[in-house]
Parts: sequence; C-alpha cells; structure tokens
Amino acid sequence: MTYDAMSAGALDYAPCRYGNSRLLFRGPRRRLDAPFVAFLGGTETYGRFIKAPFPALVESDLGLNCVNFGIPNAGIDVFINDPTVMEAAQSARVAVLQVIGAQNLSNRFYTVHPRRNDRFLTASPLLRVIYPEVDFAEFHFNRHMLSHLHKVSSERFSIVRAELQKAWSARMELLTRQIGSRVLLVWFADHAPLQDEPVGPDPARSGDPLFVTREMLDSLADEKVTVAQVVATPEAIEAGTSGMVFSEMEAMAAKKMLGPRAHGELARHIGPLLHEMVSP
Repeated sequence: MTYDAMSAGALDYAPCRYGNSRLLFRGPRRRLDAPFVAFLGGTETYGRFIKAPFPALVESDLGLNCVNFGIPNAGIDVFINDPTVMEAAQSARVAVLQVIGAQNLSNRFYTVHPRRNDRFLTASPLLRVIYPEVDFAEFHFNRHMLSHLHKVSSERFSIVRAELQKAWSARMELLTRQIGSRVLLVWFADHAPLQDEPVGPDPARSGDPLFVTREMLDSLADEKVTVAQVVATPEAIEAGTSGMVFSEMEAMAAKKMLGPRAHGELARHIGPLLHEMVSP
C-alpha cells in the first residue's frame, strides 16, 4: 500500500474552474481556445488518488489538450445542467464520455442533488406508494437508499431498477445528442457489462457502473457515438493501490478504485481510437 499517514500529504488535484461553472474540476487548467479533447465522467475520469489519470496519459501521446471535466461520484445530470461543460463538449474535437452508473440521476422515483448527484434529496409520491413502510428521511446517499429498498423487497425493487435504466438511457441519448460532435463512450470497470437481469443484486454489493447493461450501451452506438469497452486485467486489479496517493483516512476509499495500472491500460486502448477520431 502506498499512502501518506498525514492528510496534508494527500494528492493535490490543483482544482480549477472553467467559465461560469460552479463546479470545481481537476487541474491544471487547460486552454479552451485551442483544439482539445473533452473528458466527461465520474471518479475514474477525475482520477481520485491517481497522479496521472487516463486523460493526462492520453494527452501526452495525443498532442492535444485533454480537458478533465470529471466529477467524483457524478451522474449524468451534473453535465447536462452545466452550460459551461456542455459548450466545451460541443466545441471539442472529440468528447470522451465515461459510462457512469444509473443511480445518480433524478427520475420518477427520487430527486438527486443538482451538483452532487450521489446525494439523495427526496422520494416521489410514487416511490412512497411502492414502499409505504420505508422512512426516506433517514437517507442521504442514493446507493444507501437503493440498497435498503432492495433489502425490503427485491421484487418491488425490480420496478425501481427498470425506471433507473430507462431514465439513464433517455438522459444519455439526450447528452450525446446535445454534444453533437464525435463522442467516445468508454466503459471502464473491473468487469464487462452484463446482459439484463430480472431483479439484479444488492446495489451495495454491485460494482460500478451500476445497473448499466450491454443492451443499454449498444443502443447508444451510431455514426457519431463510438463505444469502447475496457475491462481492467487481473494484473491491474491485483496491483490494488500500488502507485496511488492517499492519506490514511482515505485508504478504505482507495481500495475500492482502479489504480494507475488500469488507467494505463485504458489510455493505451483508447489512444489509437482518439488519434483516428481527431484526424481531419
């Protein structure tokens, strides 16, 4: 394990802002008035605990600015609702979009925080009808709430899961259509996307991207959207936190994430695709 025992020794992400966005992104800040590739995604794109996440690794080979718009624990909503990010993605030579889970977006059953999409705000009357015995006031995070619903009734939970998948597909289609330019949709995980399941496992025990199936990904592919599936090798998974930078208090969170070796594998996989996509 590689970590500094003091919080002061944790990784400096050089946080920065772009335009009028209220969001903080990982720096160093990149120019947007020259050709660039935009990277939108969650914790992996941001590169939490990683000195050089895959956007930085791609940049060193591609020869274009790679702007990291990753947000830890992001859902799709945070990007769609941010005009600065959307304008940048539309202006980019290519927008690289990490596949993120379906739990962190507002839907017919519950509402999430507009910027911190992993935060649960409120349940809809419809969800309260489906789960009348649940006190939703005790939940602060979507995944905790969903895990509890699964525990109460896996049968009723299948209704919730289907709604999240439907909302994810519609929101992703909206996002890629609004971007308009070339999009590279990247699956980056320790497992391949599965075929749809009637109920599915407990969300607390499931890996990310949560609830996203192969069929959902395939439905997004068209002449402007290229789908790349990158599954970390056993060697990258076994490397664990080797090469990661985190404080002692962050050790548990770091163990749940893919490390530098997996990021290197991803960069080597999508690098040639991006070379081809950015070519005139």
